[in-house]
Amino acid sequence: MRYAVILERGETSYGAYVPDLPGCVAVAPTIEEVKTLIREAIAIHIEGLREDGDPIPAPSTTVEYVDLAS
Repeated sequence: MRYAVILERGETSYGAYVPDLPGCVAVAPTIEEVKTLIREAIAIHIEGLREDGDPIPAPSTTVEYVDLAS
């Protein structure tokens, strides 16, 4: 499965979350580290859903960039 991940830069760190997996988040001081942590968080999140017998949401979020340059 391939999930969309939103990466955001804060004042002192980077955050990441997965819109299709509510509660699946990561925070780290660098973008490289937050990317690693969110991959781990996704795996742990899905493992927890399986263990609890809950359905695993299918990826449904799409990402598109809009160019405003004329």
